[in-house]
Amino acid sequence: MNKNILIIGGSSGIGAALSNKLANQNNVYCASRTPSPIPGVTSIAYDVLENDLDLQALPDTLEGLVYCPGSINLRPFKGLKPDTFRSDFELNLIGAVRTLQRVLPKLQQATASSIVFFSTVAVQTGMPYHASVAAAKGAIEGLTRSLAAELAPSVRVNAIAPSLVNTPLADKFLNSQEKIERAGERHPLQRVGTPEEIAALAAFLLSEEAAWMTGQILTADGGIGTLKS
Repeated sequence: MNKNILIIGGSSGIGAALSNKLANQNNVYCASRTPSPIPGVTSIAYDVLENDLDLQALPDTLEGLVYCPGSINLRPFKGLKPDTFRSDFELNLIGAVRTLQRVLPKLQQATASSIVFFSTVAVQTGMPYHASVAAAKGAIEGLTRSLAAELAPSVRVNAIAPSLVNTPLADKFLNSQEKIERAGERHPLQRVGTPEEIAALAAFLLSEEAAWMTGQILTADGGIGTLKS
């Protein structure tokens, strides 16, 4: 049976890779500021900070929701203004909350459904210059566990915590081969991640193969969060 999957921010990076992976066997809806480039995906214009998601553009039931929008503000704490923390929370946490509150009835209409959020390895592994994004994504991890308890057993809620992935969001850190190699050398597996690798994990969490998993934060980080190279 084809599932109805809504991907927020699915027009590039991990969201686009996930759309591409799911589109052949599912009904994929991409809600983003720009249309999805993936054939067969239904695009819905949506800015998580500016307007409400158009529920009329979605089916009555959803078997999956993936919230992809995120930010990477890496600066020393003394240079971070409170407005930076607010903007990171607005995009990473409040945008996710607003979106989920709009579509939760559709997820609960399904026999079983799955929600996937994104965190960062920097929440569980302290890293310098990550104060703002780690704080916002730490809130996502708390939300993940709380909602997993509240929405069980019909709705599963999990999150993925990657390290640096080669996406447009990370372009300023990976916009040359030299930067890519230097970033890779910081990981025990000696490279940065790909959107397809993270999308594969998200697809797993949406599938029946993960039907006994909820409230989990899964790391895909090249080993940087737990190993010394």
